[in-house]
Amino acid sequence: MGGWKAPPHCMPPLRSTQQDGIRLRARVLYFVRARRARIERMTRKLVIDCAPGIDDALALMIALLEPELDVVAVTATEGSVPAETANRNVRAIIETVDPLRLPRIGTASTLEDRPHLDLRRIYGDDGLGNAGIPVARLHQEHPSEKILCDEIRAAPGEVTVVCLGPLTNLAGALKREPDLARLVHRIVIAGGTLDGIGDVAPVSELNMYYDPDAARTVFRSPTTKTLLPLCAARKVPLPPDVLNHLPNDSTPAGRLVRHLIPAFFRAFRQHHGLEHLLLHRALTIVAVLHPDWFGTREMAGDVEPCGELTTGATIFDRRQAAAWRANMEVVVDVRAPSVRDFLYATFHRMG
Repeated sequence: MGGWKAPPHCMPPLRSTQQDGIRLRARVLYFVRARRARIERMTRKLVIDCAPGIDDALALMIALLEPELDVVAVTATEGSVPAETANRNVRAIIETVDPLRLPRIGTASTLEDRPHLDLRRIYGDDGLGNAGIPVARLHQEHPSEKILCDEIRAAPGEVTVVCLGPLTNLAGALKREPDLARLVHRIVIAGGTLDGIGDVAPVSELNMYYDPDAARTVFRSPTTKTLLPLCAARKVPLPPDVLNHLPNDSTPAGRLVRHLIPAFFRAFRQHHGLEHLLLHRALTIVAVLHPDWFGTREMAGDVEPCGELTTGATIFDRRQAAAWRANMEVVVDVRAPSVRDFLYATFHRMG
């Protein structure tokens, strides 16, 4: 609090117009700092693990600009895009948003024996719809797995890890330091399916399919978990009207959103034959902010690590007398109008 003066009502009388201006500025500063103090008490610490991709990029931008979230670190993983592209895009998004507090950055490594997924027709050559954002290189790089371990240990019981991509980094951190499981506050995962309808494979969602062994490790870990499956995201389609809620181009973030959403919409129309968008990863950030908009059910879930047709399938024991013990809460319903209105308003504010 060094250098801060008492609010105007505690000051001696002022005698001139110039001093009246000082009084007004002091009053404004007082209320700004009071509001900042309230926000600091409300904020939740997040580590966002992602593979940006357009959807991941929009989710990350929402989180970085949300005053109720304290994004302490962003860790890159490969999945929707290769590792080097993920690393570059994490830096590009953070530099574009330029948040008040810069998060630590973790870098992804290329994985061996992973399925070959070429999603450039959806995300463009650079993963961001060919936005062509210039980005500076990091002088010092730290592996994502290490950043996860550091940030969870730095604030035991306070950090929520939001996994927007494959669960490679988190699984590696839990294997490296098993006691992290009791130190992390909650894990929120975008991934899997409850209805057996996949995206990159008939019954498997991308994040589970890309690294099913890692997904199984996280699912089976003694952590508090929330899963937002693909079928929940399908409950909130964004129609063409989303294009009427884009921000203006007065800020770098606004210009990027004005590029990303139309590019993603075109990809959905051309390659999926759909006249709407699904923003699975962005919904996951909304679920962190407004959990009351998402109906959940305690379930016992696992991931199929290998199979001729079922690699990466999420399996839930929903029998009347289930043999598996519930290990996560799964989003089964969404208050779609509230989520849609929130996304529209948030996109608009980015300009």
